Amino acid sequence: MNGVQSQAQYVLRTVEERGVRFVQLWFTDVLGRHKAFHVTPAELEDALDQGMTFDGSAIDGFSRTNEADVLARPDLTTFQLLPWFEEGAGVARVFCDIANIDGTPFAGCPRQQLRRVLSEARAAGYTFYVAPEVEYFYFADLDGGAPRPLDTGSYFDLLPDDPGSQLRRRTVLILEEMGIGVEHAQHEDAPGQHEIDLRYTDALTMADTVMSVRYVVKELARQAGVWASFMPKPLANVQGSGMHTHLSLWRDDANAFIGDGPYGLSDVATRFVAGLVHHAPEITAITNQWVNSYKRLVPGLEAPIGAGWARYDRNALIRVPSVKPDRVDSTRVEFRSPDPAANPYLAFAVILAAGLRGVTGDYELPPEGATAARLPQSLAEAVDLMERSTLLHETLGEHQVEWFLRNKRAEWDAYRGQVTPFELDRYLPLL
Repeated sequence: MNGVQSQAQYVLRTVEERGVRFVQLWFTDVLGRHKAFHVTPAELEDALDQGMTFDGSAIDGFSRTNEADVLARPDLTTFQLLPWFEEGAGVARVFCDIANIDGTPFAGCPRQQLRRVLSEARAAGYTFYVAPEVEYFYFADLDGGAPRPLDTGSYFDLLPDDPGSQLRRRTVLILEEMGIGVEHAQHEDAPGQHEIDLRYTDALTMADTVMSVRYVVKELARQAGVWASFMPKPLANVQGSGMHTHLSLWRDDANAFIGDGPYGLSDVATRFVAGLVHHAPEITAITNQWVNSYKRLVPGLEAPIGAGWARYDRNALIRVPSVKPDRVDSTRVEFRSPDPAANPYLAFAVILAAGLRGVTGDYELPPEGATAARLPQSLAEAVDLMERSTLLHETLGEHQVEWFLRNKRAEWDAYRGQVTPFELDRYLPLL
């Protein structure tokens, strides 16, 4: 029995023994929105063996009408019970790769695109590890008016009988029960804002993990009668939610970022940072893909507005965290522009591709604290940079780039046609 057959037998046995009634086959569209099939145990063996055929033209960014059918193929290593369902009426999930009917990788599948970039890194001898800090908000209600934060806390507050902190603790326990490593969690700066920091792992596993975290946070909030949101900037005059992502390359089971250069970085690490600095403006459309994302990337709220690096400046795009003397294996860099509403598969793919261009190219790292270029200030500017980017066309492929540009320009056109409360309050009495 080969490894795939053995894993399939484990899944089928677990479903039977644990009384699982449905298995959800998870995948994402190009924007990173959750999609799923719900399969009963009677149909599970065929689904695991053959995959599930569906009409890709029904999914945003997938197939055109004349290219319709694609195949969802479960990655059996990702099978996991969802612990909040009752014993005997359980639900499990497994992530899928989307393939063409002939079995080849489908160009519209974000998970397949990340796999391809990771394969290119492995061919050069590297494994890409990431550890995101996922920020989000809890709101007491969203009744058509301004969202009302669930609490009034700020950084690291420990409040008695605080429902937000209790809900965050329950979420962490559920994630740990699912095998998802959480390094720590805390209240963030803004009212109702919380953060869950995930333990380092390879980028594909982490992209799956980010999707799982978003689902679990929202589901447990729903059960508690509150709202959870990963919207980058839901409240004015406070900081928004980021997904600061710690990065390193490993080679031959050793951290390739450790070296005797400035701040303990290797030449590989400094070149990787140079690649990120150089390509940051053009990849921002992927790491910050919504109109609202650019209301977070403004001065004064611990979010980057330019492409540069520093050790201690928390407004910098790239930060080099301090490392304890006995923990040099944790040498890494922190990329601070992504937000938690990005598609993690595409975000990690373009971050890696940009860094690898630096490793193999001849880019000059600017001095610490210097700004090489400003980041785009709107979604419109970001997609224009994306359209001209050779890196993104090569990393994501024409299928995804073409659809993404078309979708995001439509989003921008819809946004700029709106008349906002700001305009009414500011201009209507004056003009």
